[in-house]
Amino acid sequence: MTIETLSEHQSHGGTVGFYRHDSQENNCAMHFSVFVPPQAKSGPVPVLTYLAGLTCTEETFMTKGSAHRVAAELGLMLVAPDTSPRGENVPDDPAGDWDFGLGAGFYLDATEAPYATNYRMYSYITRELRALIANHFPADSKREGIFGHSMGGHGALTIGLKNPLVYHSISAFAPICSPLNCPWGEKALPLYLGLDQETWTEYDASALIAGLAKDEAHKRPPLLVDQGMNDQFLERQLHPHLLENACSEVGMTLTLRSHAGYDHGYYFISTFIEDHLRHHAEALI
Repeated sequence: MTIETLSEHQSHGGTVGFYRHDSQENNCAMHFSVFVPPQAKSGPVPVLTYLAGLTCTEETFMTKGSAHRVAAELGLMLVAPDTSPRGENVPDDPAGDWDFGLGAGFYLDATEAPYATNYRMYSYITRELRALIANHFPADSKREGIFGHSMGGHGALTIGLKNPLVYHSISAFAPICSPLNCPWGEKALPLYLGLDQETWTEYDASALIAGLAKDEAHKRPPLLVDQGMNDQFLERQLHPHLLENACSEVGMTLTLRSHAGYDHGYYFISTFIEDHLRHHAEALI
């Protein structure tokens, strides 16, 4: 697998770079970004993958997340993929809406036409991108964590929960906690996965946790979730109480923090990013 370097920049003693490659999973060119901390000069470092939300790209977190200083201190590599496949031949929302299609891959493997050909973000994140990072960067693939925001928070929770041997730490900012029970998910899941709602539960963090036996729940990493209470999407789309209820039922460790005055954007994320990076460092370093 080859990658094309689009740009690289020095940051806090490390390097942040933007890259492109031809994806076999998504059948199109994909972009991603990587922050390599200064500790990588001495050997492989832990990898923390960040999944962004609706309409975002591989640039959003790297330019707005304010994560480089603490990641450089802790020696964490940060990987940020794009949020969906893109290109002239990649199908988009027929109505042109922003909450489905391009920029809204929902980190799943679509099974329905015409989306199944390109929208394979779950396999892209868990297999193809991981292999690419391991082959081209000083990454320690035995020490990986995952986190994300909004739609990406949904992706981080579901991917982390389903792959406990790969991801040893999980966190999220304002995640979509139950796509089965919100307008965004109710629109996207049938278009990507079909009408059988049993298939939807594989991409719903609250449903995945509720389906765990208690002994299995105890083997999953503890979850850290931050939620702004002035978030414009909190009531209709995010439903952190469903995640909290599911964790309580099976005895899974969840730290759910509510923050008065904070909204859904990157001012919120940048305020609490250090807590998340240190949460992951405890498990990975």
